[in-house]
Amino acid sequence: MFKKTLVFLIIFAMAISLVGCGGNTANSNQQASATSQQNAASETSGSPLAGSKDEKYVMVTFISGIEYWKGAFKGMEAAAKNLGVSAQYTGANEYDINQEVTVLEQVIAQKPDGILVTCINPNALVAPINKAIEQRIPVVTFDADAPTSKRYSFLATSNYQAGVTAARYLAKLVGEKGEVALITIPGQLNHEERAAGFKDTLAKEFPNMKLASVQDGKSDQVATAQAMSAIMQTFPNLVGVFCTEASTGVGAATAVKEANKVGQVHIVSFDTDKGTLDNVKAGVIDATLAQGTWHMGYWGMMYLYHLKHDLLKPIEGDWKTANVLPLPPSVDTGVTVVTKENADFYYSK
Repeated sequence: MFKKTLVFLIIFAMAISLVGCGGNTANSNQQASATSQQNAASETSGSPLAGSKDEKYVMVTFISGIEYWKGAFKGMEAAAKNLGVSAQYTGANEYDINQEVTVLEQVIAQKPDGILVTCINPNALVAPINKAIEQRIPVVTFDADAPTSKRYSFLATSNYQAGVTAARYLAKLVGEKGEVALITIPGQLNHEERAAGFKDTLAKEFPNMKLASVQDGKSDQVATAQAMSAIMQTFPNLVGVFCTEASTGVGAATAVKEANKVGQVHIVSFDTDKGTLDNVKAGVIDATLAQGTWHMGYWGMMYLYHLKHDLLKPIEGDWKTANVLPLPPSVDTGVTVVTKENADFYYSK
């Protein structure tokens, strides 16, 4: 009996051992299969839109500390994150042509993988942009262009059409009659285009409105407040003003408040920095035009990446040899009229 029991126990133990070995083998096979599948997936998922953190793309601006550029850089950062690359921000601290040229030259010397730049002047940055292109650093402009440069594309508001929108909205506010003013930044192409759209629309569509004064706001709130005060003193019947950028809008708002003419002198401004939005909510600025700055940054980054990785095939052959543009030369990101009703949606978070 003892021998039979002993034999039974030995056989039982061997069976358990075999089952255990079989289970471990199955688990090992499953793990190996899963690892193999993961490796295969890694090897086959090499998307051309999966970049490297070592890739560096740079945004260059002027008056780099203003809130306006934040929306554009957020868009650039979002695209860079989706692509797995790095985005950096820099620019001239002041409204200074030579300073931005210097900053851009310094960025080019670092040999980044692409540059997204807004141009303080349509001519001043042509040489450094062309230099970057010659060094095979792709360049895309945004917000303000250098159209005679070799940049690949320009993303921005159609500034002329934005001026048209401003004229029509201001006309609605003032009953399509009366003296109005324009405060802009002469010499900067985007502002000149906004001013042209505004002037042309008043002349063509609103014969009972007169453009009484055009002043240089110098991209400065204090200078604009002084200019606006002088306009109101010279033209006491002034009913409205269009300001082609944020600083001039806030400066005009300051002057109108100090003159106790809120509601009498209507203001249409540009962009959505906090100071502008606060004045819109307070009813001092009647409306401001919001640009698609996020789109400028996001799609500008995408354009640079596609250029860097040679992903653009507009024709069967080599587009460079054929002298074919690989990108649309300009993209309109549009404007939205911001009033009290929708101002809260435009505060930076």
